[in-house]
Amino acid sequence: MEATDKDFIAIRAVIESQLEAFQKDDAQAAFALASPGIKEQFQTPDHFMQMVSLSYPAVYRPRSVFFEKITTIQDNITQPVLLLAPDGMPLRALYFMEKQRDDTWKINGCILVSVEAESI
Repeated sequence: MEATDKDFIAIRAVIESQLEAFQKDDAQAAFALASPGIKEQFQTPDHFMQMVSLSYPAVYRPRSVFFEKITTIQDNITQPVLLLAPDGMPLRALYFMEKQRDDTWKINGCILVSVEAESI
């Protein structure tokens, strides 16, 4: 799938909105930005928020956020985001995005990969 400049802007807005929701501990708003598959997996906003806060502290409470160039990984539109974790560790979050039937974008998963400190 090819993404347009309009898609890139929308994807960034979705991720920024979810990061803001995590900062405010707004489970409902954060969960609303997840894809149907993620919602099905976690069932409730509270379960989703608990998983993120425990397993993804760099996403839950990043010290800094830097959006990189969108790419495609295994046919998935992917937004790499450099994060500085609460403990100061640099990480790259790979956000897998899913376009919905109504042309909106939802987050369909995120994995964290380590980043060498000198490359930031």
